[in-house]
Parts: sequence; C-alpha cells; structure tokens
Amino acid sequence: MSTPLSVRIARKAVEATDIVSLELAPLEGATLPPFSAGSHIDVEVKPGVIRQYSLCNDPTESHRYLIGVLRDPASRGGSVAVHDLLQEGQVLRISAPRNHFALVPAKRSILFAGGIGVTPILCMAERLAQSGADFEMHYCARAADRAAFVARIQASSFAGRVHFHFDDGPAEQKLDLAAVLDAAGADAHLYVCGPGGFIDFVTQGAAARQWSSDRVHFEYFAGQKVDTSADGTFEVKLASSGKCVSVPPSQTVVAALRQAGVEIEVSCEQGVCGTCLTRVLEGEVDHRDNYLTDEEKAANDQFLPCCSRARGTLLVLDL
Repeated sequence: MSTPLSVRIARKAVEATDIVSLELAPLEGATLPPFSAGSHIDVEVKPGVIRQYSLCNDPTESHRYLIGVLRDPASRGGSVAVHDLLQEGQVLRISAPRNHFALVPAKRSILFAGGIGVTPILCMAERLAQSGADFEMHYCARAADRAAFVARIQASSFAGRVHFHFDDGPAEQKLDLAAVLDAAGADAHLYVCGPGGFIDFVTQGAAARQWSSDRVHFEYFAGQKVDTSADGTFEVKLASSGKCVSVPPSQTVVAALRQAGVEIEVSCEQGVCGTCLTRVLEGEVDHRDNYLTDEEKAANDQFLPCCSRARGTLLVLDL
C-alpha cells in the first residue's frame, strides 16, 4: 500500500444479516482526500492483509469514509477480521481513494446492486440525485434482512426511484431484467455491482439486447474462478536487465518474481483492483482478471501478474 493514511474506526454498526459498516474518521489534525461516487479504498484489516472496499457515503462529505463489509463464508481472512476483530476506536491504515467505476454523463442511468454490491451503487444514486440526473436503482438481495442501508434509502430524496427485489419474496416483486433494459432508452448507461453471477446475469442480458460495451459499467469484488489444470511453466523476462524468471504452474508471476528478489506492488491479488498492472512488451497474455476491459485485454500490452499468465512460453515485461 503506497503512502498509507491512518484513520480511526469512529463507529461500527450492524447494517443487515452478516453485514457491518465501518465509519472511518481522520486522526486529529488530519484530513481525508476527496473522492467521487464509485471509489474504493484499500484497508489493512490486519497486519499484511489488505482488502478493497467501496466507499458508500456522500462524496461531498470530508469528515469520514463509510464502508460496508459482508461476512463471506469463503473469506480468505479479510471479512472475518472486519467482523470479529476490528473495534471502534482502533486505528487502521488505508489508501487514498481510487475510482475504476466512475459515473459518466448520460441522459439516464440504470443502477443494479446485488447484495453487498449496494455500497458503490448507493453512493452513485446519491450523487445522481444531487445533480438532478434521471436514474433508477434496482436492489436485489436474498432476503429483506440481508439488504443493507434500507432505512437510509427509504429516508432519501430518491426513495421512489429505488426498487427492491428479494429472492424469497413474491414473484411480482422480482427483477424483470428484460423489461427494465427494454424500457431504459437508447442513450441509457447501466451500472452493476455485486457477486460475479449477478454481474454476469445483468451484463449478459444487456449484451443480448445489443447494448454497446461503452454503456455497460461494472465492478467485481472478487476474482473469477479459472480452470488451472492445464497450466504449464513459462518464463518472464525483465526488459531492463534481461533477467529471466521461471513461473511454475503452482505460482503466480508476482510470487515467482518476489522469490527472485523483484517486488511488484500488489493489493487484492485477485485481479480486481489493478494495483499490480504491468506493461507487456512481448508474448501473449492469458488474461484472468476482472479489471481490464475486453478491448484492453485484446491489445495485449498490459496484464495483472497477480493472476494472469502467459499463453506461450515467454512474457517480456517492462520491469
């Protein structure tokens, strides 16, 4: 984490079943960098464990950051640490906000939140409402008790634009994606965040209706599952020195380089955040991230070494 900031947990609250929020305040005399809707921060939830969380408070606020964290049964330790170890008053290290999921000017915006994916989507809804923009929001959750920030949404000026859809609710309130997309208009932009399956459902629905990729915006919280059974060994060559490092099937490029004494800054290590983005000078990349766009992957001139590999036997890196 480059140039970390120190913040104090001013408040920890239960927002829904298995979801807590943390209100992070600057230490006395310090200030927090500004952020825009869709931004996230890195949080060191325990020594050496860094996770990314979207900011879900009003972007005009400068006295706090607010994040929401789901207890994930498949957690690698991050969400469990937030729920079970972190307490009010504790000081944490975080990064400055970064935004890879920003709002773009549009005549109309359609927002889809799946579960904990509501965190950046709610921030977007508040920003759109403040600017007088035309939008609607669809919030899907397994059940009403698993939907976070409901009271905040219901008390907002845009409550009438938010539609709740619960898996265990009656059929008439469930999300009719086709109807929503068909009614959106040719100039509408779509934003979706949540579990990978939910994002795929929405984006594939948009693609089936010929929505252009520049109108569809999404952000994953976790890396994609990849079949690694056919992975082989390949070499990475450092352009600056000519040094070659072997990457076996059991290691990532980042891990192999670290073992060889070459450090690349990483954060999520799942191909989500983009921290380790590295230029590729030669070789074909096997992209396994959820960060780069399809167009950026096709250009084959950069990759995320925390998860992606080589399709051939060599990658020459701008290192």
